[in-house]
Amino acid sequence: MAIFGSVTRQIDLKTLVCRAFTHNLPDVLGSNAGPLTLVFRRWATKKAAGSTQNGRDSHAKFLGVKKFGGEKVIPGNIIVRQRGTRFHPGNYVGMGKDHTLYALKEGHVKFARNKMSGRKWVHVEPIEGHVLHPVYQKTKTLEES
Repeated sequence: MAIFGSVTRQIDLKTLVCRAFTHNLPDVLGSNAGPLTLVFRRWATKKAAGSTQNGRDSHAKFLGVKKFGGEKVIPGNIIVRQRGTRFHPGNYVGMGKDHTLYALKEGHVKFARNKMSGRKWVHVEPIEGHVLHPVYQKTKTLEES
C-alpha cells in the first residue's frame, strides 16, 4: 500500500478535467486548440464503396399484335397479347384470363373500330362463312313458314 500512496495523489475533479484535456492537444488538433477543448471525432461509417443500385431491368413481355388484318388463322392462334382490353374480342375470337385474344375458328383476321366509342374489335371472318347458332336457326325456320 505504501507504494501506491507515493505514486498516486488525490486531486479534485476540476483539476483532473483541466489537466486531462490540456495536455498535448496542440499536437493532435494543431496550434489553434484552446485550453479546454473537448475532442470529438466522427469516423467514416462506410469504409468501402458499395455496388450501384441501378442496373436491374425486367425481361420483355412480348406484347402486341401477333396476327395482323387479313392474315389466316386457325383455332387457337394468338391474335393479340395485351394487358387489359385495348382490343376487344369480336366474332369467333376468344379472350384468355390474361386478356390474350385468340381465334376460335379458321379464317382471316379483321380489325374494326367503333366510331362513337373508339373501341377496337378483333374479328375472325370464317373461311366457310358465318354459321348461325342452332337456337337462332329454329327461330329463322319458324319465321319462314
